[in-house]
Amino acid sequence: MEHGKLLSASTTSSLWNPRRKLLKAHNFKFRIEAQTRRTSQVGIAKPTNLTHLDIQGFDWPSPTDEIPFWKKQFPSWDVNSELPSQQTKDSKLMDIVHVTAEMAPIAKVGGLGDVVTGLARACLSRGHTVHIMLPFYECIQKHQINNLTLITTYNSYHDGNWIPTNAYHGLVSGIPVIFIEPSNQFFKGHQVYGGSYNELEAYLFFSRACLEWMQVTGTQPDIIHVHEWQVGALPILYWDMYHYLSLKKPRIVLTIHNMQHYGECRQEQLSMCGLDGSLYATFDKAVDDRTVGHNPERLSLLKGGIVYSNAVVTVSPTYLKETLCSGWLSSTLLRNHDKYFGIVNGIDTTMWNPCTDVFLPSNFDVKNSEGKKLCKYYVQRGLGLTSGDHLTETTLKVPLVICITRLVAQKGLHLITHAIKQVEELGGQMIILGKASDHRVEREFEDLADSLNQGPSIRILLMYSEELSHLLYAAADIVLVPSMYEPCGLAQIIGMRYGAVPVVRKTGGLADTVFDIDDQSNHEMANGFVFEGIDEASLNFALDRAFACYRNKPEEWNCIVKKVMKMDNSWNITAGKYIEIYESVAAS
Repeated sequence: MEHGKLLSASTTSSLWNPRRKLLKAHNFKFRIEAQTRRTSQVGIAKPTNLTHLDIQGFDWPSPTDEIPFWKKQFPSWDVNSELPSQQTKDSKLMDIVHVTAEMAPIAKVGGLGDVVTGLARACLSRGHTVHIMLPFYECIQKHQINNLTLITTYNSYHDGNWIPTNAYHGLVSGIPVIFIEPSNQFFKGHQVYGGSYNELEAYLFFSRACLEWMQVTGTQPDIIHVHEWQVGALPILYWDMYHYLSLKKPRIVLTIHNMQHYGECRQEQLSMCGLDGSLYATFDKAVDDRTVGHNPERLSLLKGGIVYSNAVVTVSPTYLKETLCSGWLSSTLLRNHDKYFGIVNGIDTTMWNPCTDVFLPSNFDVKNSEGKKLCKYYVQRGLGLTSGDHLTETTLKVPLVICITRLVAQKGLHLITHAIKQVEELGGQMIILGKASDHRVEREFEDLADSLNQGPSIRILLMYSEELSHLLYAAADIVLVPSMYEPCGLAQIIGMRYGAVPVVRKTGGLADTVFDIDDQSNHEMANGFVFEGIDEASLNFALDRAFACYRNKPEEWNCIVKKVMKMDNSWNITAGKYIEIYESVAAS
């Protein structure tokens, strides 16, 4: 089976132009928390090309606007009706249920939510029956769910008690979703993670509650596709309990999105879901290899999921190789290498499409990229990186680097902070969009924001905004992904879709999707600037080359931009590889 190959395709589009009402100004601080309230509606019109735009007639955004430009109300965008209509239809259709802790956009924390939604939509478009099972987090915005209906009330076991549980059905992004809502304190709180309840025990409950719902309702999918450690107990519960009851047909596929999260679990905690936890404290089942010889030894839900699943997938071929060679789970993966696959994630090219993206002030595509210049200037104006009513070539010639990321050690924090200095020294501009979960990291970036956000070249926005991320990808000349390790990475793929040239460290999925421009042995695939070291000098070399190409070789740069925009990183290709795996393990 061939994994991770990128194909080429071109798209077409038209250019759009917003007219926005000017809002009452006041001092707006860039270091803010994301909010959901949006007011002022964006209007749309169609110009022919950028040079004919009435720039002075625009109501350009300003950092002093009462409402930031990414929080204004945008035209409605019903992706439900935008499942690709000319998608390849599969001859053998299957019933697939995803069980997950995250789903974009309603319960999104990181890339996991994007992957689950994108893969589910792609399989739906290929003709398969697909559902997602998700905890009904208290923080989920119910208005984002269409046709939400209570469908089942049942009991599910936890720690000696049968917990009354509701199952709801609704549509999110065109996907049927089953929401599991226990009557206890689980999944209560203002965010997906970090509630006052014990998260591990909550996900153990959820894993069994999903199987219990299938048994109660007589649901027998072909494939139960579980994601990450949170539902690592489900394969164990299925094969050692529910398969002996009434669930005979399903087979289990596990996708590991990040091997750093093991789901460390005490034996008595696993026993809470009705299993005898002590039976799994063996090398060939679920004992956490890191704790062998300790008192007490612990279990790993992710290891148990690997052992008990019919197939295991990780999110790029290079990350597969890396995880077989290093890490606490490498020995387990080596023992199960015959059922272990690496498939590069795709992106939803309906949701991420500069040709139709409603969040952009001007749409564009590979054949007409003038709108990208307007998007860049729009963002520069809105964040105070330029001023005046004239879109000048001087303004556009300043390279704009973006870094959209969780601010965690994995993402190369020391390289991100160094890139700020290097980009400024090179005469470029840089925008960082991301949140930190560690308070020390948060304070470090708050201090950087306080010292740099009023200057002419750097903006650090400590928050997450889906709307702003679309705007930044469209505005960017360069997308920076300097990760220490990266199972797949979506930022570089989305960035290329929007014409941003990637600068990445060669690791995991970054190595499978970005190939260095100066590598003459791989000229056909070359599409960005790659560095291998974890030191600042290595990053400098890649940034220096990117800036030099942008400024001194504009024709070559434009060719790179067109090349990355034509690349087909859609979920349809990736979904086809998952379907092959589903078919290989499905019960005959």
